[in-house]
Amino acid sequence: MLKGKKIILGISAGIAAYKAAALTRLLIKQGAEVKVIMTEKAKEFITPLTMATLSKNPIVVDFYNPENGDWNSHVDMGLWADAMVIAPATANTMGKMANAIADNLLVTTYLSARCPVFVAPTMDLDMYLHPANQRNLNCLEEDGVHMIEAETGELASGLSGKGRMAEPETIVEELISFFEKQQGVNTAQLEGRTFLVNAGPTYEKIDPVRFIGNFSSGKMGYSIAEELASRGAKVILVSGPTSEKAKHANIEVKMVTSAQDMYEACANVFPNCDGAVLSAAVADYTPVVCADQKVKSDKDEMVVALKATVDIAQKLGEIKRDGQMLVGFALETQNAVANAQKKLKQKNLDFIVLNSLENEGAGFGYDTNKISIIDNDNNKEEFSLKSKREVAIDIVNKIVSL
Repeated sequence: MLKGKKIILGISAGIAAYKAAALTRLLIKQGAEVKVIMTEKAKEFITPLTMATLSKNPIVVDFYNPENGDWNSHVDMGLWADAMVIAPATANTMGKMANAIADNLLVTTYLSARCPVFVAPTMDLDMYLHPANQRNLNCLEEDGVHMIEAETGELASGLSGKGRMAEPETIVEELISFFEKQQGVNTAQLEGRTFLVNAGPTYEKIDPVRFIGNFSSGKMGYSIAEELASRGAKVILVSGPTSEKAKHANIEVKMVTSAQDMYEACANVFPNCDGAVLSAAVADYTPVVCADQKVKSDKDEMVVALKATVDIAQKLGEIKRDGQMLVGFALETQNAVANAQKKLKQKNLDFIVLNSLENEGAGFGYDTNKISIIDNDNNKEEFSLKSKREVAIDIVNKIVSL
């Protein structure tokens, strides 16, 4: 989705500078061309050689090349770029940007840039909340700078997440979303329609501290929810345990834990929806008995009796009314197409999204996926390996086409 886009990546001297390496990889993977500007102090956190190797372009730090005296024109760079991303952006750099203190190449290029500018702040919480820093943030936003901030929930340490640099994946998603809107994606395409999406794993408790689960991250379902919402739909996202966060204001999240919880939430919501996309990795089996207390680990083996969980797609397919749409997922390891076609018919789906664990880079734990879409006319459309954000676009395009 960033193919052919020219991105300036500005790196200032924050401890999160190491994330710039991953960000550069992701941008290039999306097809962007990346040129990197570093502040002098940023070199103490990540080496120019690392960034030059990843970006496949020389790194610039000073106004001129000390080896041959060539001038690094901030004006030319500002005109070249389709977007400028400053990540990490320290309080010092943002203060200079807000007050036009052009004492380094990074800030000078910012002041010359005619392209959209995105900033990912990074600093400790006290610095972030200081009134002087808040004034600078507000000033930059008034100047049209796009702030990309990390989720603000509590960290494992119990401290607030404010001030952390946003993850590289989040920054790339923001850029993709921005350029999509620029390219005229119809943001009112699904206005007035409501969709149910389920996402993530379920946890089936054995006792208060142990459970049966799977490796689903929820990224695919959350990406689908974001894409539906970006086109105007109201989305009710029923999510199992995951670290993913919904960003769009049109998404209402209902957190659940077990397969039964997810079934009840979906069954309650679906009758009032125009459609549902069932992307969650719901457990097929759950313990017959959940112990009230932690089971002691004083035996050589432990046997857990399991019973089948409710098949959510099957149940929703049984109550689907005319005009409703139901989309299912199939994750297969063998006889993939035949098994997916069987599920498509049995569960009264409009189409099924097939992904196979046989494809490298697809399935659980990856930021990418490789899918095929099979509909009721047995039409099978295959897609290349893409980011889950791009896969979500393909799936929603299919929904819109029906």
